[in-house]
Formats: sequence, structure tokens, C-alpha cells
Amino acid sequence: MTLDPVLAKIDADLPQAIDRLLELLRIQSVSTDPAYAPECDRAADWLVDDLQSIGIAAEKHPTTGHPMVVGHAEGSGPHVLFYGHYDVQPVDPIELWDSPPFEPALEDTDAGPVIRGRGSSDDKGQLMTFVEACRAWKAVHGSLPAKISIFFEGEEESGSPSLVPFMNDNAPELTADLALICDTGLFSSKVPAIVTQLRGMVGEDFTITGPDRDLHSGMYGGIAMNPIRVLTRILADLHDDTGRITLPGFYDGVEELSDDIRSQWQGLNFDHTEFLGDVGLKAPAGETDRTPLEQIWSRPTCDVNGIWGGYTGDGFKTVLPSQASAKVSFRLVGKQDPFAIQKAFRTYVESRLPDGFSIEYRSKDVSAASQMATTHPAFEQARKALSEEWGIPAAYVGCGGSIPIAGHFKDILGMDAMLVGFGKDDDQIHSPNEKYDLESFHKGIRSWARILAELSA
Repeated sequence: MTLDPVLAKIDADLPQAIDRLLELLRIQSVSTDPAYAPECDRAADWLVDDLQSIGIAAEKHPTTGHPMVVGHAEGSGPHVLFYGHYDVQPVDPIELWDSPPFEPALEDTDAGPVIRGRGSSDDKGQLMTFVEACRAWKAVHGSLPAKISIFFEGEEESGSPSLVPFMNDNAPELTADLALICDTGLFSSKVPAIVTQLRGMVGEDFTITGPDRDLHSGMYGGIAMNPIRVLTRILADLHDDTGRITLPGFYDGVEELSDDIRSQWQGLNFDHTEFLGDVGLKAPAGETDRTPLEQIWSRPTCDVNGIWGGYTGDGFKTVLPSQASAKVSFRLVGKQDPFAIQKAFRTYVESRLPDGFSIEYRSKDVSAASQMATTHPAFEQARKALSEEWGIPAAYVGCGGSIPIAGHFKDILGMDAMLVGFGKDDDQIHSPNEKYDLESFHKGIRSWARILAELSA
């Protein structure tokens, strides 16, 4: 089966592809709010109908939360499973949107046309790039160049509570030769990228309690230990002056980059001053002996995500608070053990509590980092396809975020995952005025068509 007529079909049918995406974007599939459960159900139905319209046998599968969509289509090549999610983030704060978030539209900007609306980049626009590539292959050749399975989730933005049980219960149906994930982006807005490593996560939400009630600082100040003072000292000492994290054993399992990956990253000419300058910052804050890209992609982190205690209202209230709280997250890399790090953190905190103090944890899920096997031939095939479409050599890159599904594919289904996406840093995902560049949508469709052709070859 030849590729050129498929690419021509994609170009000719782009207006219809945009209309289909806009229709899906109008569905308010916010997974975190129970009030939108019917909308999540409607989005799943829409996807089932659309997949069936191109000959993919798709079904909606109920879960204890929002439904999963699973579909299958026969083809002549290898068996690949494509994953995406149809749920979206809440729109708050609504007053910061320049247009209604669920009234999407094609909009002209100084940087070119964009598709504006909640979910346009994360992840409805991305998942539809693959669906549209399949549609073009079917329209031109009547069949697909590979055996395709589709797996769409409706809870990614709300912690995926039904995902692992569903995968365990349906492992034979979901298992393929390779998983494809489209929930990432381009490098520096133009360079196509394949994510080869994802950071894991440990999150700790905890409260330290000292005195049994708030105390008057005039009466108890000086003699009574202040929980905020205890907490801030604990948090401040998590890093040393060089940016290294001080937990004992924290760097166990952290691996060095291969020479090939290090060389590729150096060739990207990443401008950290521009990257930080876009958000009003100047100097990198990570380990001083590591490059800025290493700090983002291949080194573990520790961040305080929230801290509170005492009186925070208008005016002034001179109290020593009874409690102080914080949220701390660790991004993990390589073979770091998330449970060992959780234990090390708790041991560290508890060893620094004064006599009479106590601590309460509100546990969060933990996940290990994921490292993709770039020796799998599909990686070089996809890299070739992306380079040809974008006219720029595609790069193997890291990702500072965590996408647990990649690890689940390996741990539960025993298959490698390849992450290819077309989002941009300025897409404002999770924020007001989310957008997806029309170029990302169009060339994303063409990219998947090329990748499928390469995989089948």
C-alpha cells in the first residue's frame, strides 16, 4: 500500500477533520466533576460512533467511573495499540477565558491559525490525529497497514482510578506488539520528538501538629515551639546549596545518560534563558553540575507544591498555630524506588519533629519512572517518518512530567510504549484559552500516516 495518496487524502479532507474535532470539543467531558458524568458518557459514545464509521469495531466499556472505549481493526502489519484520553480539565477560572471554553473555533493568531477550546491539545486534538490518519488509510486503500487496537480512557485528568483494574481484567484484549501514546509535544515548537523517558512521582500531603490549640504569641512566644518554624526548617533542608536533594539514598537508581542521548540533547541547542525568561525567571535552580535539559528530563526533583498554617486572613492575628501543613512532590527517574523514597522522606521528617509533636499523612499514589527501549526497531522507524514529515531530524527527548500509563503498559501488558505528540509549550493545557495549532493537527495526522507506513514496512 502506497503512502502518497494517503497524504493527499489527508490534505484534501482537512476541513472535514477540523469539523469533527470541533464537534468532539463541544462535549464537556470534565472527568473530575460528577456533574459532568453524562458528558463523559456522551464523549465515549461519540468516539465509538466515529470509530465504527471507519470500520473499527469499537465498544464502550463501563467502569466504576467513566467508560473506556476499545476498538479493533485488522491489518497486514504489526499489531499496535493506540492510547489517548477523551476527558478534559475543568475550565476554572472561567473569567480568564477570552471565548467560551466549550464553544471551540478555528482562530487566526499572529503565529498562525489555532484550534481554540478546552481539550484541543490535551488530549482530544492529539488522539484525533491518529483517528484521522486511520480514516485516510481506510478511505484510500480500504484497509490499514497494521493491525490496530484503540484504547481511549475517560479518567486521565482525575487520577485514572479505573485504569489499572480495567487493564488487569482485559489484558488479553489490550495486549499488542507496541503501544503508541499521543499525549506529549514537539521540542521547541518545531522539532518532532519521541519521548524515551518519563519521570515517576511520589506525592506527600501532611500536617504537623504541636500544641493542642492556637496559642497567644505574647503569652507563649519564645517558650513554645511554633509548628510553622518546624515545618519550614524541614522543607528548607531538603536541598543543599548545590541543588542536590539531601534525603539519604535518594539518588539510588539514578542512571547516567548514554553518550548517544547526551549528544542528541546537546544538538538541540536548548536556550534555558529563553525558557525561563518566558515565565519571568533567570537562573536554573537544579543541581549546579547538570545541564538545564538534564535538570528537566533526566534528574530527579523535590518541590514544595503548597504550604499553609496559622492565620492567613485580612489583618493580623498574633498566634502560634497548632498546626502547619505542606504538599511535597518528588519526580523520579531511572530505577528509583518510589516506596523507598516515600519511606526515606517520612523518616527524615519524623526524625526532625520536637518532642510532643505529631504528624498525619494523606497518602497519594506513587509511580516509578519509565524508560523506553529505544533498541526496539519501531523507534528508529518512527524517527525516520517524523523527520521526513517535519523536514527536521526528530529527536529522542525526555519528559519532565509523569505519564503513568506508559509504565502500566510495561508492567501489566508486558509491552513497550512509544510516545509521540504534537503539542507546544504555549498550548496552555490545564489553563484558560487552551489551543492546538492547526499545523500540529494537520502535520500530526500526516505524521501518524507515515509512522504506520514505516511500521508496516
